[in-house]
Amino acid sequence: MNVSRLVPSSLPIPSVSRANPSPGARLLANWQRLRPLPFGPRLFSWVVGRTAPYTGSVGGVYTHVEPGYARVELADRRAVRNHLASIHAVALVNLAEMTSGVALMTALPPRVRGIVTGLSIEYRKKARGRLVCETRAPVPEAVIRGLTESLTHDVHATITDTSGDTVAVATVHWRLSPPTS
Repeated sequence: MNVSRLVPSSLPIPSVSRANPSPGARLLANWQRLRPLPFGPRLFSWVVGRTAPYTGSVGGVYTHVEPGYARVELADRRAVRNHLASIHAVALVNLAEMTSGVALMTALPPRVRGIVTGLSIEYRKKARGRLVCETRAPVPEAVIRGLTESLTHDVHATITDTSGDTVAVATVHWRLSPPTS
């Protein structure tokens, strides 16, 4: 199935080579446009995966997005499993990073840039079955006041299984930079 035919022609697919001065606004606009459509969350997830190709490789589906919050579900399937018949550790890290990224970007004001500078994750239980990753990303006070110099901001992501048990907890270290002229 050619997914690109399903994306409305009015929906811009950002080029990887161009910086987007307001990624959060575009993410929210795309989410609000696609969410109500049949398979809309999958289309939104596909667009995010086209923007950040490695992120798309894990196959997570955004199920809720709002400023400062994202929820992504990951189906347990062979492509994300390890030799122990559980979801691979790197797939879990990818899930945490992609969830934190959309949560944070949708909370930031235009032109504030963010890039991941580090990740730490604690694996608490073998990951099996459908997983849910949730992230709340509050905006740092320095950004609210008007960011004048770069800072590091930690965003936490929690991954749970269908029984509600915490599978992993990640901290994603983001470097936030002020707008450039």
